[in-house]
Amino acid sequence: MANMAHLKFNDFAPDLELLDTRGGFVRLSSLWRGKVLLLAFTRHFGCPQCKEMMDHLVQIKPDLAAKGLVLAVVTQGTPDSAKNFCSERAPGVLCLADPERKSYMAYGLGRASMLQSVFSLHVMRSNKRLQAEKGWKPEVPPAGQDAFQMSGTFIIGPDGRIRMPYYYDDIADHPSVDLLLRGVMGMDWSIPLDSPIQPE
Repeated sequence: MANMAHLKFNDFAPDLELLDTRGGFVRLSSLWRGKVLLLAFTRHFGCPQCKEMMDHLVQIKPDLAAKGLVLAVVTQGTPDSAKNFCSERAPGVLCLADPERKSYMAYGLGRASMLQSVFSLHVMRSNKRLQAEKGWKPEVPPAGQDAFQMSGTFIIGPDGRIRMPYYYDDIADHPSVDLLLRGVMGMDWSIPLDSPIQPE
């Protein structure tokens, strides 16, 4: 999964069928059809940075909704394990299960290198901060989940095209709240990229 091709601005978003936490099928295009979708991929359930990311998304969910963005989170878990994780970390958020990581591969999310994980000074500082502030420390991932899987965040327009692909520099990276809510130069995420950027 290393050195996978990244999606770019205005590429069509891969449309896959994933499972929800009840074991039902959800086609990704059903989430962005007529809406703007914020699709966030988590790493594994023992990752402190993923817990922080989920907390941030839950906190800004009302602001996202006010801006017309729908939120969905993709996990490496099975439907049951994703249900347990998301009921604790992200109640009310649509969580999807992808234990085979097929959507991770389709969206160009590979495995972290040692410099993006174990030997990253940024990650070390993040681990220290989260342990001091939250009492979280890195844990062994549940069976079947990849400790080196990278995260990513994508904003997808109603036309199914990628408005913003955000690939993490390391496992502690996150897109800023301002970027998610207001976009590049304050652009409206619902406007196709082949038209002029119109700040809000």
